[in-house]
Amino acid sequence: MDLFLEYGWVLLVLIVLEGLLAADNALVLAIMVKHLPEEKRKKALFYGLVGAFFFRLGSLFLISFLVDVWQVQALGAIYLLYISINHTIKHFLKGRTKTDEAQDSPKKAKKQSGFWMTVFKVEVADIAFAVDSILAAVALAVALPPSGLPNIGGLDGGQFIVIFLGGFIGLIIMRFAATFFVKLLQQRPGLEVAAFLIVGWVGVKLAVITLAHPDVGLIDSHFPHNSIWKISFYFVLVAIAALGWFLSSKVEITDDENAIKEVEEQQPAKDTDTSK
Repeated sequence: MDLFLEYGWVLLVLIVLEGLLAADNALVLAIMVKHLPEEKRKKALFYGLVGAFFFRLGSLFLISFLVDVWQVQALGAIYLLYISINHTIKHFLKGRTKTDEAQDSPKKAKKQSGFWMTVFKVEVADIAFAVDSILAAVALAVALPPSGLPNIGGLDGGQFIVIFLGGFIGLIIMRFAATFFVKLLQQRPGLEVAAFLIVGWVGVKLAVITLAHPDVGLIDSHFPHNSIWKISFYFVLVAIAALGWFLSSKVEITDDENAIKEVEEQQPAKDTDTSK
């Protein structure tokens, strides 16, 4: 039961984190394709969704074989810390978020790429999103206790399933529920900063795993699995999320908020036929 609860807790954390990151990703993609005609825009987003699935799956299988290589762990930790620090500094120095950029985007839409160049840019963005997602998921799941399932690459089968489910749920959120998360981020701007601070904290966890690697040995190899460290890690993670929520004043969203409208355009079409 304890094993089930620990795996379930990590999956829950992943779903929330993936939801916030997927909203950020969905908004970027919506802005990238907004200049295209509706039919081509839908095609570009479909290609992007397919690409995102394969890139995440490919990243997961690749990292499952490299997860025990301490150099890969170190690069992953550095990358997660970099995107966290970079995003946070930009937010506070410029006082802007991607939702602000979305409101300015109509002014920049005069000169845009053609269809296939846009698809190419979407796929490149998908690669970056896949790396962010999988690295964060791996850092959260790799210290989970063995599940008893057969290994996949260098990952325990249970860890692999948790990481796969987290990434797959992130894609579902990006496709079907991004509007809700984008609206949440606009109403509570501090949550976006909190999400990237959590990414940085996850990077710290991956750094700890790296330093505990037998080939590095700067800290005890059992430390990442220590109950006190695990409890402390999740306590700080929840505290960051709570502070992001409570320290962020609720912002009223008007009907003409571009950030939400842009993402709504890439959500599944609803039946608007009122003649029935």
